[in-house]
Amino acid sequence: MDHDAFTDLLRAQRVWDVELPEFDPANAPEDPLPLFRAWFAAAVEAGQPEPHAMQLATADAAGGPDVRTLLLHDADDRGWHFATHVTSAKGRQLTADPRAALHFYWPALGRQVRLRGRVAALPPEVAQAGLHARSTGALAAALTGTQSAPLASVDELAEASAAAWDRAERAHDTDAPTWTAYVLAPEEAEFFQGEAHRRHLRLHYRRTPDGTGWTRGLLWP
Repeated sequence: MDHDAFTDLLRAQRVWDVELPEFDPANAPEDPLPLFRAWFAAAVEAGQPEPHAMQLATADAAGGPDVRTLLLHDADDRGWHFATHVTSAKGRQLTADPRAALHFYWPALGRQVRLRGRVAALPPEVAQAGLHARSTGALAAALTGTQSAPLASVDELAEASAAAWDRAERAHDTDAPTWTAYVLAPEEAEFFQGEAHRRHLRLHYRRTPDGTGWTRGLLWP
């Protein structure tokens, strides 16, 4: 595809070509967690594919940004939970600098949620219990190779994956030693509601200095 064809294709795409929900920030809860749970449930109800998929942004040793998509495992009073190998690129980056950001995008509703805060590792038994509660495929993926390490060939991946699937199917209680559960405790949260006339609403939460509550305010779109 040449550049002109790509540009034409790009400009032909529509944004939120659906009926968008109403959102009144004045009625939003004082804490971002109940609002997130309500928006997540609405995304599921609207048929949003993989509403639990989110982007995790971290920084490398030189301060360069890095981002990838992974799955939300929980959202509670401690924060937003996910898991990965501590030896992976994101795991190493979080060990060196625990500051991170999460982003959710639900185009079926024209909504986004952004979270910024510090990430902490949970006890190993939490990570293993969570992994064993998931699908065989999730366990097999966690047992396959060394995440983020160089891969010699597709054949090597196929062989390692087949061995991991066999092991996961035979013993679903197998541990993946480097698999680690994390929780991001947000210091800031933003809820973005798209609007057909581009009068988008952005509700911003910031944790109070004493860490006991939140302040709220609107941002220009």
